[in-house]
Amino acid sequence: MKIARLPRDDRSNGWSAILPERVAASPLMGDVTADWVVVGAGYAGLAAARRLAELRPEAHVVLIEAGEVGENASGRNSGFAIDLPHNVGSSLDELEGSHRFMGLARFAIAQLDRLVERHGIACDWSPDGKYHTAVSERGVKEVLEPFARELEALGEPFEWVRGKALQSALGSPHFTAAVYTPGGRLMNPAALCRGLADSLPDNVTLYENCPVLAIEPGAVIRLETKGGSITAPRMIMAANGFAEQFGYYQKRFLHLVAHASLSRPLTAGERARYGVARPWGLTPANAFAGITMRYTNDHRLLIRQGLAYCPSQRFDEARRKAVAAQHKRLFDARFPGLEEVEMAHTWSGFVCLSRNAAPGFGQLAENVWGAVCQNAVGVTKGTFGGTLAAEMALGEDNALIADMQSLGAPTPLPPRPFLDLGVRTRFQWELWRNRHEA
Repeated sequence: MKIARLPRDDRSNGWSAILPERVAASPLMGDVTADWVVVGAGYAGLAAARRLAELRPEAHVVLIEAGEVGENASGRNSGFAIDLPHNVGSSLDELEGSHRFMGLARFAIAQLDRLVERHGIACDWSPDGKYHTAVSERGVKEVLEPFARELEALGEPFEWVRGKALQSALGSPHFTAAVYTPGGRLMNPAALCRGLADSLPDNVTLYENCPVLAIEPGAVIRLETKGGSITAPRMIMAANGFAEQFGYYQKRFLHLVAHASLSRPLTAGERARYGVARPWGLTPANAFAGITMRYTNDHRLLIRQGLAYCPSQRFDEARRKAVAAQHKRLFDARFPGLEEVEMAHTWSGFVCLSRNAAPGFGQLAENVWGAVCQNAVGVTKGTFGGTLAAEMALGEDNALIADMQSLGAPTPLPPRPFLDLGVRTRFQWELWRNRHEA
């Protein structure tokens, strides 16, 4: 089976651009055999390969990545490891589901805490939590107040931050109120991915810049690349939205493109005018109209805004330049007094969602397991999904596997072009309905 569409990430990712040069692992040259092959070196693939190698130290695990680690979608996100659902219902079933999700997310965060410390991964990993913010009073009433009530029902710590206190914390007068929760982590996601890849156990072989061109499934799986082939009796699929190219979850995934910009570092004078001492992360009450933002340890400001339907998983440079100009206008409106600060990097990344927000997890064939479709919460969902897929494949007894399965499976999508029309109409409606949160 030929792979019809390959990832095509460019070199615009600001998170990796500010890091030291890294020598990527060599692509595959020749024919190799392994006990396991893992496809995709994002958070899920890195976690799966590591767990397989830890539990079976005698096994040879091959991890194959179409591009370079940290340049894929996992290295292009906003750098949040989120431990809480943004919006949960008030029924007992929904609250129980939230408890299960939090258990999974905190399992992933604890795992990443240990790996960052053990391997000295320099990725600005910091336990700064996050602010869930609203611009308007309507956003406060419709989103933040229900969110706070649900946190109370879950027994979770949080803090309301309003007015001058919020402006002091964020350095921006743009927001009305926020619910601050302390459990999340912030990081440079490209640096985290690099560190996780460069610290894999010795029985993992990583190939980068090595897209799979064809797959022959069966009792023994064979993957073809430009330089050779990999043969293995078992596989874990962790290529996220590209899993459908391998024949899995076809017509189950929505492909979106998101855009982010990262400023140059603030000068000492600019930092004095800005007046914020601590790094922070901010998620919006509405993901369509609002803006995700960060203030980093090296005094840069990040804006992520703009989410569009993109079934082609392709994005052109001309559009990216328009996005950069829009981000600069949004930055100037939110940070008066810092208008001279330039957006040094603007990039795009592809997001994979399912219609019902369920992950693609579990056994896909007799000798294939999947950990894909993280629904835009890749750091934590990818980490626990990949880890538990490996444990499931090895027959390990872990109660969290049942919690993962309880999240459901992606449901079918309507056929195109009805799907395209419906998604684009829904996006326009969401933008118009939530314009008060822009």
